Amino acid sequence: MTLNLKEVDGVPIKSKHQASCHCGSVVFELDLPDGLVELRRCDCSLCRRRGAIAASIPLSGIKIIKGESSLKLYQFNTKTAKHYFCSNCGIYTHHQRRSDPNQYGFNVACLEGVNPLKIPSVPTNDGVNHPADLR
Repeated sequence: MTLNLKEVDGVPIKSKHQASCHCGSVVFELDLPDGLVELRRCDCSLCRRRGAIAASIPLSGIKIIKGESSLKLYQFNTKTAKHYFCSNCGIYTHHQRRSDPNQYGFNVACLEGVNPLKIPSVPTNDGVNHPADLR
């Protein structure tokens, strides 16, 4: 099941939507002409610990406006995915996807004005049994 949304609890998703970490050190703009695409949770060892809802965007769809130097990279296992966090407040902002390296997943909770807890029935991807691990 794929979940795509143009609004969350009455808040429209703008085609150019600003997002930020908790402390505001990292601010970025997302190009979201189709709203939130491929909303999901993941149960891999990292995602289940961070608990974020992610959505997909092409690599060209994120523009860091402020704080690129505050972003820290974390990689594990195959080191294919690139997970970015604010080095000040620790909030996960986005990651280059392992299952599709041409896309970023981004933390929906970073979107200005959007409460991800108001999104019903977010599907969970099986990150424990990732296809790249089953080859």
